[in-house]
Amino acid sequence: MNHQPGSPFDSIESAYDFLGLLSEVVDETKKAINEDVEGESTSKAPRRLDALRLAFYNLEKLEVHMKKSVRILNDLRSLRRLLFEERQPSPKMEAKPAPVVKTKPAVEVLATRVPAQVGSSDRAIKIAAA
Repeated sequence: MNHQPGSPFDSIESAYDFLGLLSEVVDETKKAINEDVEGESTSKAPRRLDALRLAFYNLEKLEVHMKKSVRILNDLRSLRRLLFEERQPSPKMEAKPAPVVKTKPAVEVLATRVPAQVGSSDRAIKIAAA
């Protein structure tokens, strides 16, 4: 099931690259607006300052969404590689049989955990064995 991309944004990798570039632009824009906010803090235009702060806030929200989207795309790339066997699973991820653990019979375990009372130790073991 090989699918050749027909446009620059038709694959997960190209979307991943696009989000990387967009993240850089968002970061640069945030820095520029933050400088404008600092410069406007002493001016007498409170509406302009509020608008700059709102733009900065929205850019921060966009940055959070971009980071989440990059993580999701990365997960999708990994899943696609595993599903289409583009990448072999690591030895750590391969299923290994569970080790056989030798345990004591339940009667022995219960007998050692039941508190022994004076004169009734035989009775406690009989109760645990039942």
